[in-house]
Amino acid sequence: MTIVTRFAPSPTGLLHVGNVRAALHNWLLAKRHGGRFLLRIDDTDAERSREEYVDAIRADLAWLGITPDGEERQSARFAIYEEAFARLADAGRVYPCWETPQELDLKRKVLLGRGLPPVYDRAALDIPELERMRRIASGDAPHWRFLLDRETPITWDDGIRGPQRFDPAMMSDPVVRRADNSWLYMLPSVIDDIAMGVTDVLRGEDHVSNTATQVQMFQALGAPLPRFAHEALLTGAEGKLSKRLGSLGIAHFREIGIEPAALRALLARLGTSDPVDASLDAEGLAAAFDLAHFGRAPARFDEAELERVNASVVHALPFDAVADRLPSGMDEAAWVTVRPNLTHVHEVADWWRVVTGPVAPPQVSEEDRAYLTRAAELLPDTWGDDPWHALTGALKAETGRKGKVLFLPLRQALTGLDHGPDMAALLPLIGQERAAERLRAAG
Repeated sequence: MTIVTRFAPSPTGLLHVGNVRAALHNWLLAKRHGGRFLLRIDDTDAERSREEYVDAIRADLAWLGITPDGEERQSARFAIYEEAFARLADAGRVYPCWETPQELDLKRKVLLGRGLPPVYDRAALDIPELERMRRIASGDAPHWRFLLDRETPITWDDGIRGPQRFDPAMMSDPVVRRADNSWLYMLPSVIDDIAMGVTDVLRGEDHVSNTATQVQMFQALGAPLPRFAHEALLTGAEGKLSKRLGSLGIAHFREIGIEPAALRALLARLGTSDPVDASLDAEGLAAAFDLAHFGRAPARFDEAELERVNASVVHALPFDAVADRLPSGMDEAAWVTVRPNLTHVHEVADWWRVVTGPVAPPQVSEEDRAYLTRAAELLPDTWGDDPWHALTGALKAETGRKGKVLFLPLRQALTGLDHGPDMAALLPLIGQERAAERLRAAG
């Protein structure tokens, strides 16, 4: 059987880091088994759905390198929902209700006050059939609930959480359709999963109770159950996921210079026992993706760790992959020299300014000024294939300096900084003329 997974965002906002992780894991699960990954836009909420969010979802997935094998939109599938709803109505598995939100809230409070679970009492089922028909014909539109089978325990073997068991007698019949005939999430999702041939539903553990209800919907529609797996939700570095972190969109990561490969590498392993490996491409991540490696503990998302992973990715980027993002005039040799000092590619501009100048002369002691003046005098005679080692070797022999006092004044005069790329690679990029000017200016 071909594995089919899906990612089903609602276009009522931008994708955040938790959404992206769910999309990535479903993509990797399908990819590992040679299956199909589908994008379904859950846009039944016409009032809140926006076309710009649909475009943003597609763009964010494309930036991450996640390519769906197909796309569906719920707003184009209402006829399918009507047909399935009619079948459920004929079978007595959906029924009309007229309680107001205030009446339902009062019922819940009474039950809770008695120490009982706030389960809907099914009072609407006591309305005679003729009365129901009369109310509907008169324009008194009902909302509709799915009738749970309360006699049979709901069970499934979860791909991450293991065997699951729910008592339907402790669950309320869920509302599946509003009085204005619009759909809630639960039933259309099941109908679509059946029609789209979804075999594996991988989502957050906040959907576990939804799954318990949807198991019976699959059964009522005569469809086999997909395999369900519910992964732990994300937390921040300090435990609870902050509102800011929970709402971080892909645009944020792009703006701060995160590489898509870095975000993929980190999110692919969050919640598993596997170490984050920045060297793995999409194929490598998919080959190692295994639900058996997921644990029940909260998955910790740490922006500092993302920065470290990003640095590892940047340090391995070849020149061809970044050439169009580099300052004008920067060649492959310069990129290779500067690359180990970067966390983000955009930082290369700062280092290129160190090469091209101008560089502010450092404040130095009288002794170091004489030392740098002498370095400027020796530079022409030591310039060759390896000018840095030739220059420092000549200065060491002449002055007796070694270690920090030999190297640091030269680095400060040549770059204006106390640290940075290997000077043996950086000095040829600066060039003999500029280097001599900087040494003389500092001296």
